Amino acid sequence: MAIETEFAELQVQSRAPAIESERSTGARGIASSLYLVAIYGVLIVAGIIAIVPFLYVISTSLKDTAALFSYPPEWIPSEPTLTNFQTLLEDYPYLRWTLNSLIVASAVTIIKVIIDSMAGYAFAKMSFPGRDALFLIVLMTLMVPFAATLIPLFIIVRNLNLTNTYPGLILPALASPIGIFMMRQFIESLPSDLENAARLDGCSEFQIFRRVILPLMKPGLVVLGVFTFMTQWTSYLWPLVISTREDMLTLTVGVQSLRSLFSIDWGLLSAGAVLSMLPLILVFLFLQRYFIAGSIAGALKE
Repeated sequence: MAIETEFAELQVQSRAPAIESERSTGARGIASSLYLVAIYGVLIVAGIIAIVPFLYVISTSLKDTAALFSYPPEWIPSEPTLTNFQTLLEDYPYLRWTLNSLIVASAVTIIKVIIDSMAGYAFAKMSFPGRDALFLIVLMTLMVPFAATLIPLFIIVRNLNLTNTYPGLILPALASPIGIFMMRQFIESLPSDLENAARLDGCSEFQIFRRVILPLMKPGLVVLGVFTFMTQWTSYLWPLVISTREDMLTLTVGVQSLRSLFSIDWGLLSAGAVLSMLPLILVFLFLQRYFIAGSIAGALKE
């Protein structure tokens, strides 16, 4: 009987750590579930905060003037109308404004993708005297606010007779160094074995960039392209300063000009805002897969 009692005590003692382990595992599972619930709750609230103004603008663009000031406000118009869109397209040069924005944003995007990718490769993979100091100077220009350079930049563009022209809208936007920084950081994450092998085969630096580096950095190029296009499409201050003719206004300045001095047609303004957002939505949806791939590429280790 004494031996059986000792065995029973040993079994109880051996089960105790297992029970404690099961309890700790269960506690960790509950904590993990609560954490996921909190994360999803925050994301849902943030999503609602982001999408509600957009839905309200769409609702406003489908209302006539009388329905705009009804109380309580109608989220879903009882009598939706396309009068605001028709007035915008027929009475205002909206298509011309859209064409101006498309030309400026596309030109800046294409040129910056080419120049910034080449500069990023030079700073990331090439060795030359003063490379780090020059890159530090490039980064220091990020700390200079655009408002501080607005007046000197306008004087330079005016003296070159580039006001109310596409070059006047495009050239100053090419000086932003953020693309060079993005490309340098992305190219530095690429393995060096491929470029070293290409050098052993006798390839020049431009051939290494075009044949080896460029195909590997497509996600980064898409991220830079989408970022640049969205920035230029929504740019307001510089186009407002440099463009004085109605036929040279960009979309953001043109939509803002729909506001008169003493009254505002909110339906017309909302229709312009809705149409101006469609190209950005289409570009992001079309390049969403590449954009997400490029965004997480920096977190991956070689």
